[in-house]
Amino acid sequence: MFKIIVEKSPKSQIIMPRFLANFIPSKFFNLFSGSSSDNDNVHENVDGISIENIVNGIKNRKYDHIIFMCGAGISTCMFKIVFYLIQLIITAGIPDFRSPKTGLFHQLEKYNLPYPEAVFDVQFFSSNPKPFYHLAKNLLPDKFKATPCHYFMRLIHDKNQMLRLYTQNIDSLERIAGIPADKLVEAHGSFHTGHCINKECRKEYSFESMKKIVLDNDREDNVVYCEDCGSYVKPDIIFYGEVLPERFYRLYQRDFINCDLLIIMGTSLTVQPFASLVELVGPHIPRLMINKTRPSSGHFSRNNRDVFIKSETDSACLELAEKLGWRDELEKLINSDDSDNKT
Repeated sequence: MFKIIVEKSPKSQIIMPRFLANFIPSKFFNLFSGSSSDNDNVHENVDGISIENIVNGIKNRKYDHIIFMCGAGISTCMFKIVFYLIQLIITAGIPDFRSPKTGLFHQLEKYNLPYPEAVFDVQFFSSNPKPFYHLAKNLLPDKFKATPCHYFMRLIHDKNQMLRLYTQNIDSLERIAGIPADKLVEAHGSFHTGHCINKECRKEYSFESMKKIVLDNDREDNVVYCEDCGSYVKPDIIFYGEVLPERFYRLYQRDFINCDLLIIMGTSLTVQPFASLVELVGPHIPRLMINKTRPSSGHFSRNNRDVFIKSETDSACLELAEKLGWRDELEKLINSDDSDNKT
């Protein structure tokens, strides 16, 4: 069963450097947030909106301009491990970058990185992309598979009740689940495409074409080069030194004022500017948050419109589908998944 709680904001809040704000999944950053235990400041939401109100509102189409905000907690992509390791190095100060115990990062020692996060620095990549592609080769899965959570959002879209899906994730699982590109705002970019870094070329490459090169064990050099000009090809994820996509800033200004239900999943709302989007919906618009840990900022508090489900996102979405009478439809979508043919 759901654990429905509304929580006070924690006493402390971490302030992240710009690089971490762009890249570290907030569920990992919460490990160092200094927040109190999960049992502190927990209150049942009995007087305001309930999960039953939200379920009935979706079922009766009271909510047909639903916005989703998603973080690393809904993802299965192994690349979030890279960001976690960088966080440990920078924020916790351990493990040491050159220690043999650090696994993949120890393997990067031969590249003489000036600092660990240079792997994701756009200027460093422009001069030496080999460390990045070394990590990509070791961490890219053979195939990406969308989760029940992704398919639940797809179901909301299929019922014409989704306004937009804003995601911090870079794995393109939303696309794999069949959510159209025009419904997505990939705030930190994605691996769906890559582009030549030569400004006079900018040829586009698909994820599949890049993956074939990156995972080719017969190649000594797994860097992706442009077929037309020979420059490096960079996946369209946001590196340090790059701004967020123009689409993010253009759409949120009009989307959130039209939102009638905000669903936040798999994020503790620590990464800016993404986290601040929750404040842009109207003051009486219900906000449902599904996450394993409490919100680690003051965005959620004791009030009559916020509901926090302490849960894994997949299990919560399966139960929501059950309550909505959509369980069979959801399972049909999941079982029809053909990730090998989608990117």
